[in-house]
Amino acid sequence: MPNLNYPEPIVQLIAELKRLPGVGPRSAERIAVWMIQHKKSNSEALSCVLNLSRESVSLCKTCGFFSTLGVCDLCEDKDRELETLCVVEQPTDVLPLERSGAFKGYYHCLGGKLSPLDNTSPDDLNIGSLIKRISETEDLEVILALSSDVEGEATANYLAEMLESKPCKVTRIAQGLPAGGGLEHADELTLMRALQGRR
Repeated sequence: MPNLNYPEPIVQLIAELKRLPGVGPRSAERIAVWMIQHKKSNSEALSCVLNLSRESVSLCKTCGFFSTLGVCDLCEDKDRELETLCVVEQPTDVLPLERSGAFKGYYHCLGGKLSPLDNTSPDDLNIGSLIKRISETEDLEVILALSSDVEGEATANYLAEMLESKPCKVTRIAQGLPAGGGLEHADELTLMRALQGRR
């Protein structure tokens, strides 16, 4: 019995789709087959939009969020609070904070977090531009909104130590139980932080 496989173009499409974050082999295969079978999928439009996004979208020169004009809409917004600066790991971390409506200040995207295993050092992050922004603003609160994993904690501690001598107040977002979550499903570290961050 012959070893049957998809034609080479479909195999290549599946291979490229598998490289996307969160797309496994089975999902990549389903997406590729759907795109080939359904004429309404309009792969030419998808290709055009991908190329346009890659060519026209860059990172904001000020904060590191996505922009098409060099400086993003958030940094251009003069109605935002000048006295607060929220530091996040990635540009994608800005959107959940914005959607919450709870934060009205400005952002700074580090472009990652410290990770010796991934060879990510302070020089690989946007820390220099953060220090420059802090030095240019008086009475600033810097809010560290970093993940609670080992790398996020290490990055937060590194930044907190570095900013001790700067004219700013450094705070960290509270961590604890999610809304609707019960105590029986929480791990010890989450419970400890929930108790420490009580108000």
